[in-house]
Amino acid sequence: MSESTSSPTERRIAIVGDAKHYVGPDLARMLAASNHDLVLGDASAELVAELEATGATVVTLERTSNMSRPESAPALAAAALEHFGRIDAAVLASGQIIGGRFVNATRDQYQNLFDGCMVAPFNFLQAVLPTMIEQQSGQVLVITSASGARPVFGASLYSSVRSGANMLVRGVAQEVAAKNVQVNAVGTNYMDFPEFHDAVGSHDPAVRAEVEKQVPLGRLGQMPEFAAFCRVFLDGTSTFTTGQYISYAGGWA
Repeated sequence: MSESTSSPTERRIAIVGDAKHYVGPDLARMLAASNHDLVLGDASAELVAELEATGATVVTLERTSNMSRPESAPALAAAALEHFGRIDAAVLASGQIIGGRFVNATRDQYQNLFDGCMVAPFNFLQAVLPTMIEQQSGQVLVITSASGARPVFGASLYSSVRSGANMLVRGVAQEVAAKNVQVNAVGTNYMDFPEFHDAVGSHDPAVRAEVEKQVPLGRLGQMPEFAAFCRVFLDGTSTFTTGQYISYAGGWA
């Protein structure tokens, strides 16, 4: 088996595609704390200062967190190579939640979902994998949605593109496994973040209580715990899992 070209004492290099939203800031913190230098998409100045205070070298690029834009992922990959000469790990979270009955859906809605949930992972994988294949090591995590594993009533379009992204990850992983590159997907649902609350109306405490009843664990997931779950797919400590989709949804899927 091919071994990583970096030594245990070297800092690893990780790309966090969106360091502004969702789990991105927490993942950046955890990776910086576990011997990683970082290339970040759209990180705030406050986050960069916090990470640099831990000893991490941080490169941040503006207007790159939207991976459906064809220039975003290549820019992040190029920055990693320019500043550090390698890419050891890369993580992407993308897509927006658009619900509603199928019979009322529009083609534009479906195109927006496809761009955010399918084109974005396509662009990201194509940008980071060539370097990992060449160096014969690397880990990629694509964060999708548990609705790709279990249909969501009133969100059939969203579920369909998330399912496609999960299968894209699994197929690509088979192609690059022989090069010692791992590609996995984690899909979430019932997470405590603004866009989820916007989609289901759970800013209202009464609505939130009803939503939480749908989760076997009886609560919404938190970003720090999700970041901790994701870290093992990125930090080089466990590299014998690839081509997997795993739901992170409190037992719902």
